[in-house]
Amino acid sequence: MELLDFSSADDEERLAPGPWWRHAWWVAAIAVLGVGLGWAGALFRIGPEEYGLPPAAPGDVWPYLAAWTATGVAVAAVLRATAARVPVYAPGRIAVVLTLLGTRVSLGWRPEAPVLLAVVAAARVAAAAWAALALRPGGVTSSRPGGRR
Repeated sequence: MELLDFSSADDEERLAPGPWWRHAWWVAAIAVLGVGLGWAGALFRIGPEEYGLPPAAPGDVWPYLAAWTATGVAVAAVLRATAARVPVYAPGRIAVVLTLLGTRVSLGWRPEAPVLLAVVAAARVAAAAWAALALRPGGVTSSRPGGRR
């Protein structure tokens, strides 16, 4: 199963130490990319109405975009901070996908505040769990032959 094969060198993310402003730009760019792709995905529907997510519901989009931008920043910051210390598999892709999916679902259904907070919490927990997997003792990189740890 190649999808779960963490041993290939080309998929491994490199450690990202460096100036804080570079990390801040990366976090902001990932958050904006995720929200932008989610918003763009909410503008149209693929297939008939019976299938898939509805297009963006009527109403104000700004509170949802603000909530998911803040969530995208938090998710990307957790993953980037972890990636600066230990190798993390695909931190940018994970942050973009979590932010994109949350934005798309929120714009499609415009949930009330408690449901929105539950979805935001789920995205943050998923990012924290991904970071915890990278930080655990005996992580993926230390178990393979020739690993860097």
